[in-house]
Amino acid sequence: MTETPVTTHSTSRTEHTLQLADRTIPYVALAGWQTLFEREKPVADMFHVAYLAQADQGKARPLTFVFNGGPGAASAYLHMGALGPQRIYFDPNGSLPRPPVRLVDNLESWLSFTDLVFIDPIGTGFSRSSEAEKDKKESDEKAEKSEKNQDENAPPKETKFWEVERDLNALGEFMQRFLSRHQRWLSPIFIAGESYGGFRVARLARKLQQDFGIGLSGAILISPALEFSLLDGGNDYNLTAWAVLLPSFAAAAAYHDRVQWAGATGDIAAHRAAAEQFARKTLIPALVMGDALPLAERQAIYAQLAGLIGLPVSLVERHAGRIDIGLFARELLRDRQRIVGLYDASLVAIDPFPDRLFYEGADPTLEGIDRLFTGAINSHLRDTLKVETDFTYELLNFETFKAWKFDPKGELKQGFIGAVDDLRVGMTLNPYMQVYITHGFFDLVTPYFASNHLADLMKLQPEIRSNLTLKHYRGGHMFYSWDDSRQQWFAEMAAFYRRSLGA
Repeated sequence: MTETPVTTHSTSRTEHTLQLADRTIPYVALAGWQTLFEREKPVADMFHVAYLAQADQGKARPLTFVFNGGPGAASAYLHMGALGPQRIYFDPNGSLPRPPVRLVDNLESWLSFTDLVFIDPIGTGFSRSSEAEKDKKESDEKAEKSEKNQDENAPPKETKFWEVERDLNALGEFMQRFLSRHQRWLSPIFIAGESYGGFRVARLARKLQQDFGIGLSGAILISPALEFSLLDGGNDYNLTAWAVLLPSFAAAAAYHDRVQWAGATGDIAAHRAAAEQFARKTLIPALVMGDALPLAERQAIYAQLAGLIGLPVSLVERHAGRIDIGLFARELLRDRQRIVGLYDASLVAIDPFPDRLFYEGADPTLEGIDRLFTGAINSHLRDTLKVETDFTYELLNFETFKAWKFDPKGELKQGFIGAVDDLRVGMTLNPYMQVYITHGFFDLVTPYFASNHLADLMKLQPEIRSNLTLKHYRGGHMFYSWDDSRQQWFAEMAAFYRRSLGA
């Protein structure tokens, strides 16, 4: 990334209305950069979009800070997919429509019950690192020298923000400054994050209170990555990771009618529940036993597993009951020369290389959606919100992802990073904070059963456990692209905010 960040800190202010079925909400949209400092020197310009309703509630109206994950993803996914006043049009079951991208008024925008601030972490969206300018001459000289001698292999200036603690501190500083600038310290504060953004939410549930003095009314974790030991792939010794994937495999296989149905034929919920019980009561003990389990018993378990997830028994036996997401996505519909998506296994794409040993195509539920969100966010920011910049909007910065440092000062446990301990501490520090964890049933990357499993291990006291809600929906990582799931989730979240506010 060679672009120089803007230094004018200009903010575009536009006025709009959101027309709902029962009312009209006038609101102001603020789109611009907020400076971050280090030892009183500017070090970065963080881009954000705020939607502030012009309502009688004033400062008492809830305020929600929103970010995505990656790491390396901008906030456009939640912004244009689910929460903002305009959203991308998807087909009713979440499948991708034909080009060009189409924006529609979002009747399920959270603006109906909270003000919204979408944050792009440094290196994503229009957010960039900056350097203090001592004087114009010195700055010009350095720029000229840098241009002449620039090493193309030098790391981007944003690299220092691409590690766990620095990233969290940047978000905390941004929130502090936003609350001060807009006089919102007395508003009920919520945070919402998707995927690695859910990891951020879990960590910030503690950090915002301890380090930044920001109390939270609610924390929303959307398709979160909480403990990487459960998401980074199982092996011969890390056994639980295999089990938490199983219910999502079963749900996807049932959706494609590839299973030996558990319960009534066509009842995906019953089939999924049977897979959950099998994962806990049968698969984990069998994997723990290993070769100590008699061969006949192992074969019987493999046959039951194959029936639940729609794969051939011979394949399950060959992999000793350890099925990873790439294998499942390639093999479930291989006889049709189709693959299922990793982020939404209900979606199907043509296998471009059906005769090759391994799948070598792109994931249709990640790379396939870029054209929608890139077009949508650029049109919305530049045309509707009148943001003027020559920057490229970094929707998903793989440079950030590859350079990210997951080792926060040597705090890794057994080689993996996690956030559940911080969430537990945050919930006990603030026994009024409500927490909502949600997934799509067909998401193979951050499977819903991993969060269910972790919630059962958190050892929360009953009065704190009642503050934790787990609710999952039909769809994948971005389950909100499904019309019925988005509508159900919207109703659930409206109730969650009322509950969080004691209403």
